[in-house]
Amino acid sequence: MTEREKAWKPEDITRLFVERANAKDAEGLAALYEEDAVMAYPPGSQTVGRKAIQEFWEQALPKVPEFRPEEPLPTLSSGDLALTSTPPKDGAGARAQAVRRQPDGSWLRVLDQPEFVHPGS
Repeated sequence: MTEREKAWKPEDITRLFVERANAKDAEGLAALYEEDAVMAYPPGSQTVGRKAIQEFWEQALPKVPEFRPEEPLPTLSSGDLALTSTPPKDGAGARAQAVRRQPDGSWLRVLDQPEFVHPGS
């Protein structure tokens, strides 16, 4: 994996995600997740582990439109854990991620819920 910019604040991950997704950089997207992270996507399933997350994005990125930055909501933090979220522009209901501070001070996603929708929507 090449050296990439790290998220030095929990909120940085959202910006880095958009930049890397728009660059079609699946490896760079996966690098934003801990080795055993869980992404609740595609809808109705889970993608578990950095390797599986990278494989998912390798397949998905060529087919997805450009991502637009979304203004993050205030981050909730407790020690080395934080909860980040954004109100999505695409009508997906909400987005939330649990992130953890790494030994070097950077942050990585542990849990990623890219879409919350009301049951029955």
